[in-house]
Amino acid sequence: MASDKLSSKIIIPKIAVLVVAAYIAAQMLSDIASLKIGIVAGLAVDMGTFIYPITFTLRDTVHKVLGKRNAQVLIIAAGVINIFMALYLKWAAVVPSDPSWGLGEEFAAILAPVWRIVAASIAAEVVSELVDTEVYAWFVNKVTRRYQWARVLTSNSVSVPVDNAIFAVGAFAGVLPWAVVGEIFLINLIVKYGMTLLSLPLIYVTPEEGGDSHF
Repeated sequence: MASDKLSSKIIIPKIAVLVVAAYIAAQMLSDIASLKIGIVAGLAVDMGTFIYPITFTLRDTVHKVLGKRNAQVLIIAAGVINIFMALYLKWAAVVPSDPSWGLGEEFAAILAPVWRIVAASIAAEVVSELVDTEVYAWFVNKVTRRYQWARVLTSNSVSVPVDNAIFAVGAFAGVLPWAVVGEIFLINLIVKYGMTLLSLPLIYVTPEEGGDSHF
């Protein structure tokens, strides 16, 4: 038993570093990929939709390993990093291109962000992830520490619709008809919830505190 606890103390910090890195990477990749609107199964979907839901489960894993306060710090840090990324890409797009390169306009067209969409995306990420943190903490402290999949499913079931609502309204209200905004909300909700179900096993990459690993 003592050796198991010692092993967990050695393994957990290494896993925590990997999970934090994966969380930041997934946030940035989803924001960049969201600049493309693709057609999947005949429906228009921003391509960040397929990776972004993983961040909720990764956030839950960070919460499990490092605690609520550190998870909140990570969420805010990710928001700041994404703002810096958007500003840097905007600056890179307006810097004059070397004539021999010849792709300046293409770069600017793709990677110079549409600021309303960027702002809505970052606001949705920060608010929904903070909501996810509160629901996760409530489930663990007030409901049960058993069934780790249930705590992830419960917190994501609240935070994903919050994320969708803030993004769809913030990015497109007043620009697109409300019926279209509602369609964007619904399609993204279905896709993100499906990806949430696929990412559930990530919560088991770290041992439960005290060595308790109820499924």
